[in-house]
Amino acid sequence: MKKDIHIPKVEGIGVAIIKDADEGGETWNVYLINYKKEPINNVLISSKGYGTVDQKKVNTSTLRHFFDSIERESHQLIEPISQEVFGLSNEYFVTFYIDNMYFTIKNSFSCQELLKMRTPNSS
Repeated sequence: MKKDIHIPKVEGIGVAIIKDADEGGETWNVYLINYKKEPINNVLISSKGYGTVDQKKVNTSTLRHFFDSIERESHQLIEPISQEVFGLSNEYFVTFYIDNMYFTIKNSFSCQELLKMRTPNSS
């Protein structure tokens, strides 16, 4: 029965954490990027952080965001991200529709990736 269910491969959708300059200094923001040549619709994104701090298991609140549509070859700000959660792994679960077909993708950023991004001159 499972073999009869077609789960389409997701391509052309990405999640990025970007350092933006603003009047108060710098802010880290999370963006959904639509590289596709068509809009994506009914976009639901849930985000959460998890990991260990001082030998204690830590989970952040789960946040949910909804966007009616994200235009083709464009991006959408999901949320600002605090540098305090860079010591945790952060996960973004994205679901959306294209032409009445349902797609889902999970993007995870490990704590090592995030800490490396925050450190100046890291390579």
